[in-house]
Amino acid sequence: MTRRLDEILLRRGRLLERIAAQREALAWEVQPVAHALDSTDRFLGRVRSGLAYLRHNPLVVTLAVTVLVATRGRRLWPWARRGLLAWRTWQTVRHHMAAFGFRAGS
Repeated sequence: MTRRLDEILLRRGRLLERIAAQREALAWEVQPVAHALDSTDRFLGRVRSGLAYLRHNPLVVTLAVTVLVATRGRRLWPWARRGLLAWRTWQTVRHHMAAFGFRAGS
């Protein structure tokens, strides 16, 4: 009986080692997917918070629509491009500052 128990315990130990190795390999292979999902979660969180802000501040939406109607969109595109350029520049600066250990406002 003890010989059978020893064989079972030995087999159990080998299986546990195999399971640990498989878990480690799986964790390594899943890292790119986890990073992509994390980025997606952050993006969706920002979209949700932006929509919540607009729901709680309808004056902002009204003002934006009024500006669009008043200018008929003529001046919107140049300003939208400038805003996008400013935002991208700020993101690049923040990224480089973070690389050097500085913390910029979010």
